[in-house]
Amino acid sequence: MSIWRVLLSILFPPLAVYDKGCGSITITFILTLIGWVPGVIAALVILNKNET
Repeated sequence: MSIWRVLLSILFPPLAVYDKGCGSITITFILTLIGWVPGVIAALVILNKNET
């Protein structure tokens, strides 16, 4: 996970997971609408999960 992805996931979480698929973007966007922190956590989990 690059530092730019981490910074992007903190600033605007749905944009950080744009290449992970439509479902990831949708889930992250909905969680960001509910609250900023859940969106950031979801983005970081999605980015970290697909690194292996």
